[in-house]
Formats: sequence, C-alpha cells, structure tokens
Amino acid sequence: MPVQEIRPGVTAVGVPDRDRTLFDELIPLPQGTSYNAYLVKGSAKTALVDTVDPPKAGAFFANLEQAGAGRVDYVISNHAEQDHSGTLPAVLERWPQAVLVTNAKCKEMLMDLLPLAGDRFMVVKDGDTLDLGGKTLEFRMTPWVHWPETQVAFLREDGILFSCDFFGAHAALSQPLARRDPDLYRAAKRYYAEIMMPFRTSINKHLEMLRAYDIKFIAPSHGAVYLEPAFILDAYRDWASEEVKNEVLLPFVSMHGSTRVMVDHLIGKLEAGGLTVRPHNLPHTDIGELAMDLVDAATLVAAAPVFLAGLHPAMDYALTLANALRPKVRHAALISSFSWGQRVEEVFKAKVNLLKAEVFPAVIAKGHPKAETFKALDVLAETILAKHAEVFAH
Repeated sequence: MPVQEIRPGVTAVGVPDRDRTLFDELIPLPQGTSYNAYLVKGSAKTALVDTVDPPKAGAFFANLEQAGAGRVDYVISNHAEQDHSGTLPAVLERWPQAVLVTNAKCKEMLMDLLPLAGDRFMVVKDGDTLDLGGKTLEFRMTPWVHWPETQVAFLREDGILFSCDFFGAHAALSQPLARRDPDLYRAAKRYYAEIMMPFRTSINKHLEMLRAYDIKFIAPSHGAVYLEPAFILDAYRDWASEEVKNEVLLPFVSMHGSTRVMVDHLIGKLEAGGLTVRPHNLPHTDIGELAMDLVDAATLVAAAPVFLAGLHPAMDYALTLANALRPKVRHAALISSFSWGQRVEEVFKAKVNLLKAEVFPAVIAKGHPKAETFKALDVLAETILAKHAEVFAH
C-alpha cells in the first residue's frame, strides 16, 4: 500500500498483508488484510495514530521514513489488539520522547499484552482533546466495537474520523483511498458479519453519537479510507438495524443424501412461494460468506443428519458461530435424518439459545425421507411463508 496523503499534514502509512489467509486462526481472508496507521503533523507536534502487526514492522518503519515522520511526539492507541498495537514497543523505542495516548481501560489492557512502561502513557477521557498546532484530535469512547476499551479519534480541522476497527474491512488494497466501491462494500459487510454483528446495540449508540460530527473522511485500521463517509455509515445503519430481509438462510450438510433430498424439497417450496433462499453446503462453504448472509436473513433453517446422537460436527460449528454472532433472525428451524438414535431437536434448541428467534417444530426423518416427511416439510414451508408474509406485508 503506497504512502499517501489524505489531507495536508495527514498521511496514510499503513501496510497491506496480501499473504495472510486466516485471522484469529478462525476468519478466512480471501482478500488478505491491511494494518492501517496514520501520521498527523501539526505546526507544533506530530502524532502517529495506531501501528501495525509486528511481522510488518519493517515495511511500517520504511513507510514512516518515506512520509518524513522525523520526530513523533504522540502515539495514539485506539485499540489494544495486537494487530494494531503490537509494534508499539518498537515505535516507543525509536522515539523515546513519544507519549502513548489512550484511555484508562486501553492502558490497562496494553500493559497486560505488551512490555510497556506505565510512565509512557497519557490517559484521556471521553471528549478530551489533543492540540498538535492547527490540528486538534478529539477522543470519543466507543466500547464494544469490538473490545471493551475501543475509542475513536476525530481530527476536527480536517473532518477525519480515525475509527480503528469500527468500519473496517479485511482487504489488502493497492490504493488506501476509496469511494463507493462494491468490492469494498462486500469486504466491509463480511468484516461486520464476522466481528461486529454481536455488538449491534453498542454500534447503534455510537452511530447516533457520530451524527453530531461533520465527518468528511473515515480512516479505519483495516481496509480503505472512505472518501464518502455516507457510504459506510449508511451501510452500518442498515446492517445494525433490526430490519431483516425477505430471505431464508439454509446451511446444510448431508452424509448419505437423505438430508439433501429434504433440503432440495424445502428450497423448491420456499422459492415457489416467492422467497429468496441462500443455501450453504457446509463442508464446502466459506464460513465468512455464511456470516454475511446471517446479517440480513429473516429465517434460519439448519439441515443436518444426526451424528453420534447429536448434530453433524460441521453444523455444530456453524450453529456455534451463529449463536455467538447473534444475528437478528426472527425464526429458526431444523430438518434432519437419523438411523439409530436422536436427540437432535433438543441439541439444536440449545445451540441457538442466544438467538431471539421463534423456533418452529423440527422435521426429522428416520432414514430416507418418506411421504410423511415431505408433508411435514410442506407444513414447515407454509409456516415460513406465512410468517414472512406477516413481516413483509408492507
């Protein structure tokens, strides 16, 4: 990612990571990622906003040199997670006069995670400001996007919101600035789905707080700088709202074909009734794509055979993830088949216990689906169609 000036005195100095394929040893990165940082030069002082993941320290320092960092007086840490904070010890060693600026909770967490001396910190509170000389940083506390210590920094004179993980996107882009890019929209939605979705309540509060600011640019710590902030602000208001779309998400796994026959039958009935169905064959799906579809779906139907009296492990994992992400689905159901033993409906209900969803009676076949199975699937389809008709009557 080239060093690039956003506004006079404000330069993007982050580093792309095109080779990283997994984040947190969990999240696939089909487009890689980036670790964004920003150099802000006032007439009196210079601040560095966030740092990068330690493996990219060499490229980061090269970017700082190219940007003419010279003396750094303040290092702003908006979030303690190591992909943004991990290079702090090296930065503070490079500039021994620099002061590390963050909030009290973030200071506590940074000192737990990294070898940092307590006397290097300046602790700020919500609404505090830092004057660099003609450039003023205002700090707002934004806990739970997505850790408890997160904050944002707003550069008043230039209207730049340094938002860290808030509004981020995992994408290693060749250019750090973007407008209304559909590929960036998908990357940002995937990022929201995988990381931010459980924190919708907090996100909505922070979105409301940000309405008071004349934001001209949003500079997150992953992805691109948004040159049109409304692009991502409107997207977040949509994703974090309680509004759902007229869609059914249908993750499935079938070992010997019986469950797949049931899935195909149900999809046919739902589509004939006018619903959009988004199936995911779990052994082959990208879990990030599944998470993206969870953002909007009104109904979740899980389809999997019994495996040792419980759910097939692929479905068990998918439902564990869905339960943790807490999507806004209104309804949920299970279809399954078994050979010699089953408590699968009970297991399913326990797996989705955090979802605020109405759970419909399960459709479970012993062996290959028979006439009564298809009748039960038809009833399930009619129930889903009726519920969607109520929700989307307008």
